[in-house]
Amino acid sequence: MISFFIIIYLLLTLGIGFWASKKIKTSDDFTLAGKNLSTSFVAITLFATWFGSSQIMGNPSYFIRDGFSSYVTLILSGGICLIIVGQFYARKLYRMNLVTVNDFFRIRYNKPIEITSSILMILAYPHWIAAQFVALAYLFNAVIGIPIEYGIFIGALIVVIYTYIGGMWAVAYTDMIQSIMILLGLIILLVELLNRTDGLMPIFENQPEPFFSLIPTGGVEAWSDYIALLLAFVVGAIPVQEIYQRVFSAKNERAARNGLFFGALLLIVITSIPMIIGLGGVYLYPELLGNRDNQDIIPTLVNTMTSVPVQILFYGALISAILSTSSGAMLAPATVIGENLIKPYAHKLTDKQLLLYTRLSVILVALSSCYFAFDDTDIVGLVEASLSLILVCLFAPFTFGLFWKKANVTGAWLSIGIGGLTWLLCFIFNTRIDPTIYGTIASCLSMVIGSFIGHHISTAQRTSNP
Repeated sequence: MISFFIIIYLLLTLGIGFWASKKIKTSDDFTLAGKNLSTSFVAITLFATWFGSSQIMGNPSYFIRDGFSSYVTLILSGGICLIIVGQFYARKLYRMNLVTVNDFFRIRYNKPIEITSSILMILAYPHWIAAQFVALAYLFNAVIGIPIEYGIFIGALIVVIYTYIGGMWAVAYTDMIQSIMILLGLIILLVELLNRTDGLMPIFENQPEPFFSLIPTGGVEAWSDYIALLLAFVVGAIPVQEIYQRVFSAKNERAARNGLFFGALLLIVITSIPMIIGLGGVYLYPELLGNRDNQDIIPTLVNTMTSVPVQILFYGALISAILSTSSGAMLAPATVIGENLIKPYAHKLTDKQLLLYTRLSVILVALSSCYFAFDDTDIVGLVEASLSLILVCLFAPFTFGLFWKKANVTGAWLSIGIGGLTWLLCFIFNTRIDPTIYGTIASCLSMVIGSFIGHHISTAQRTSNP
């Protein structure tokens, strides 16, 4: 029965994609939904893209183990990032009428930096998408009985179809429905759990004092991990394309900013629910501790505590979360490929051809993601490494370029090169302090020093050539 309703739901998702495709007339319709998204759509698509399988299955295990310090790094960090973007970045960038973040690098610096930043941005996504495909495959295996290998292809195919045909419009509409599914499933499970625990207080009252600390209670390594996670999820996420694809899709500047603030609220509030459910589940069933790093606590609770209709709703919500993350993550690099690597260098390219190339880029991203999904490589490690690379290479030239008039090409190149090289060397030599911290500091310092050097060189050249 569960498998039947899941299949119906997946077919409904594809139907939404076909319906949304009727709105696609131009490449802007495909990549930015024709710049027509309201505040609620901006917020929900932001939330849905960042709310994936790890928020339901991964975060609760960290919360059970590390307490509220993990709540800061895993939950509050994403909300803080969106608030920062809404308060300081969105207005300036929206007025520039951009399609991708990498357009900014071309306008502010030059085309070679645009290409370099585009390649770095694109390389960050396949590993993240691959992790979602694997999570979908395991769910299909558990619920429907499909082998993992076939599940990866089926999951990829579903996301590719509705993203390919409907673009940002399909992502927006499916995100809306999937977010409702997610919220309903989590609220029903939370209410059932709290009925059995007699409220919130019993869950927290027996926790040790360090559990409630917002900062790590360990030594240097614990603080290093804590700071590195905050840097990655607050600062490192500031330049990523999936945020600005929604900002630039907003119908006006106000909708973009308010959507970011509303999205931050959704991300903090709704993402907190699985953590409470996980902790309450361990309170009711202590034997759940130690099973697969505690990542199957919530699915086990669903199967143990709830009726079949609730199980259908929960698994539909979980699949929804993964589909939303996959589609948003897939459209972002496909847009960068079309807008920044094909459009500037294809002579006499019509808008219809650009739309086709961007759609084909969706398939290309999906194929590369499937490769990593089948690979034995540690996908989670690769995702962290890729996001760290964006932080240590792109954050400084992006932020300094937006807010500091003296930022220039020399500073940007040094920031990208020295920041990335510092991070890589620290990663190879396994430094005690997380490589992300060293790389971020090196990148920011190089941006400032390099910009002064570039400014001095430019002044000297103007003086010698009056």
